[in-house]
Parts: sequence; C-alpha cells; structure tokens
Amino acid sequence: MSDSGKISPSISDDDLAVAISYQPGQDHAPHLVAKGQGWVAQQIIEIAKANGIEVREDADLAMILSQVDVDSEIPLEAFTVVAEILSYVYSKNKVWPDGLNKTKDE
Repeated sequence: MSDSGKISPSISDDDLAVAISYQPGQDHAPHLVAKGQGWVAQQIIEIAKANGIEVREDADLAMILSQVDVDSEIPLEAFTVVAEILSYVYSKNKVWPDGLNKTKDE
C-alpha cells in the first residue's frame, strides 16, 4: 500500500491516500485498488494499518496515482517508484509473493 503520508493526528481535507495491489503471476502490473482525499484518505490508511499493511509516505506519487481510475494499472512513469515501494513493503512484512526474489541484503 502506498499513501500520502505518515499519519499525523489529523488529516486535512487536501491530504491524499492511494492503495495499490500486485499479485505476481496474476496481474500484468500493479493496479490501483483505492484512492481518496481527506476523510476517505484517513479511512484507507486506517484500514491498511488494521490489516497489517505497511503504510509509506510519498506525496508526489500519491498525486500521480490519484489521477488513475480505481482498478486500473498504474502508469508506466510510476513503475520504478511503485516497485521500490512494493519491495519496501514486502521487506518490512517479511512476506514475498511467489515469483518474486528477495535481494541479497533482505
């Protein structure tokens, strides 16, 4: 999951959150599964945390992905950043999907 930020005590109406998913062998590319602003952004983040999903701040990426329709693949220009975030999340959770190899330092 990717979002607009580390959670502060309150989220402003302008704050964004997005959620991405990628299932190797099933998906051709990561895709957007949720997006929202303000209260909806806070709900996305709370649901992720409640389900043990790592939350990562990247306001620029959140802005780019907020332009993508839900259930659509992420745009090519965001692939590198999304790959880095997915790697970070898999590493933090110590769970790597089948078909993905860990790096040597993981």
